Amino acid sequence: MTDSASRQAGGAMPRAIALVGPQGSGKSTLFDALLTAAGSPPQRRAADARARAMGTAMRIGHCSFMGDPWALLDCPGSVEFAQDVAAALAVADLALVVCEPNPARAAALAPVFRAIERAGLPAMVFVNKADMLGDHRIRDTLAALQAHSRRPLVLRQVPIRSHGAVTGYVDLVSERAYRWRRGEASEIIRMPDDVAAREAEARAALAETLADHDDALLEKVVEDAIPTPDDLYRPLHADIAAGALDAVLLGAAEKQHGVLRLWKALRHDVPGPAVTAARLGIVPDGEPVAQVFRSVHAGHGGKLSCVRIWRGALKDGASVNGARIGGITRYPGGEPTKATEAAQGDVVALGRLDAAGTGDTLAPSGTAAALPFPAAPAPVYALAIATEDRKDDVRLTAALARLAEEDPSLSIIHDAEAGQILLAGQGDIHLLHAVARLAEAHGLRVTTARPRIAFKETIRHAARHHARHRRQTGGHGQFADVTLEVAPRQRGEGFAFEDRIVGGAVPRKFIPAVGEAAEEATRRGPLGNPVVDITVTLHDGAFHSVDSSDMAFATATRMAMQEALSKAEPVVLEPVDHVTILVPQDGTAAAQRLLSGRRGQILGYAEKEDWPGWDEVQALVPEAELHDLIIELRSLTMGLGTYTRRFDHLAEARAR
Repeated sequence: MTDSASRQAGGAMPRAIALVGPQGSGKSTLFDALLTAAGSPPQRRAADARARAMGTAMRIGHCSFMGDPWALLDCPGSVEFAQDVAAALAVADLALVVCEPNPARAAALAPVFRAIERAGLPAMVFVNKADMLGDHRIRDTLAALQAHSRRPLVLRQVPIRSHGAVTGYVDLVSERAYRWRRGEASEIIRMPDDVAAREAEARAALAETLADHDDALLEKVVEDAIPTPDDLYRPLHADIAAGALDAVLLGAAEKQHGVLRLWKALRHDVPGPAVTAARLGIVPDGEPVAQVFRSVHAGHGGKLSCVRIWRGALKDGASVNGARIGGITRYPGGEPTKATEAAQGDVVALGRLDAAGTGDTLAPSGTAAALPFPAAPAPVYALAIATEDRKDDVRLTAALARLAEEDPSLSIIHDAEAGQILLAGQGDIHLLHAVARLAEAHGLRVTTARPRIAFKETIRHAARHHARHRRQTGGHGQFADVTLEVAPRQRGEGFAFEDRIVGGAVPRKFIPAVGEAAEEATRRGPLGNPVVDITVTLHDGAFHSVDSSDMAFATATRMAMQEALSKAEPVVLEPVDHVTILVPQDGTAAAQRLLSGRRGQILGYAEKEDWPGWDEVQALVPEAELHDLIIELRSLTMGLGTYTRRFDHLAEARAR
């Protein structure tokens, strides 16, 4: 069944889930397990396996569970591909946060929780690899996670242990106990006696949290009455949908433990696309509306625009935003399959919409109001790139434009001063992936190098020099005589030219040529860098009524500038950036040492607002020290640290 109408049993609209979480948490394993449990086992391909291992590939998978259609978005776990996560959250109905049971890894969830909160998206948490809890208590894991989430996290299940290993769980709403069975549905068992007390305590905590938004349940809690499963389920469902709290479930995706139970929870608690559309301000009536959340250039297959359809239906060949759809692709089991139409809620790829960009809103009229879409993060790492074969330079420009369209967190910077093309992004793995895409998708092999730093130079004191240019070559000769003074200005004041000629020593008509030549001479100073923050003053000169000209005075000026600048004690200036580092608090001291070791001036640090357990460290750091800062920072902070930067000032370069 390829058509939406035949695929959607009972008219149910497809719901979309974004699987998010840190690298190594097992998102892709859970993605595969969910598809398998729904009867759509994914086809594993070597290229996909490599990409998943690197945490660089977003996958889309379609399936049906208990008659309901679903779209699963498996998001990269690497922090360097956070833009893909943000894009998926923009079009999903719910975020499924996948994490490990080790409390020490909980800090890795902070950026994920913040992204979900910014998107205003409902969420659930799946503690994967729960069979490896070991000596960790689930309450400790929950407490560690809660320290990084502003929403209450409520435990939906408590683990059952046997001989120190987790073998199943008790559902706190139904109070039923289950034993996991690998590759099969869990088996209902009698609740073990040693679990009963922990279950009662956890259930009471769940009831108290849910009672905050439900008066009927609050009354039962106050009266110490035992709530029924319906008493708990009703507010739990409402609070999840409203984003008031996140339910936490347990399992082990690799062994299919807890996956069917997770599916049932998703089936009951994930809002439908109509609810999500309303949250985004999309009214139910009107022409079809879709949003592009990902763009892919598929070689000979052309461009694919991955979209979520928020209203109406789209058919192959229909026109949106003035362009004709050239094919609709769905991904049952993660494999591309052609379809003839897509209905409300569908996540599909539309072909040949070359003018549609990532984040664009699509409609037949082309006049639909723009939907919100996350802005790309500022780059933190850059490489200068060049083609191995110069004849590929023109192709490189077009290929880079396509890369940036596919991934908005990539920036292409043409640095005219340094004569380099810079590829900037979120880290070394991010850029290595982009360079690999250039080779694989565009047949372009490039070399990479560290970007050149835009050093400048200035002078420490004033100097004056007299220069005379005289040339006789037959006919009219060349003659000009100037006396110039160069003097330093305050940092950031730039270049200035002053004319102090009296008595007509230099005719007025030649003075503009002197000023222009003086400024031109600052493009390369005695130390090989552009000269900044100086005043050039024309004090005196001489001319010849026949042989003087603009060209002659420009030549004399350049001679005078070269000598005057050399005598004025030139110094190299380096750009200094204001850097703000964001790290978990246990990494603050390491971040400060890192900055100090890179000639940084620490300005202070404070807890980041709305980021419990995280600090912002402010510093002034020379740009020359920032090239690989993000690599070392992440190595010191379990891959969590990041930073932003902005140019602050130029300062005299000093040795490290």
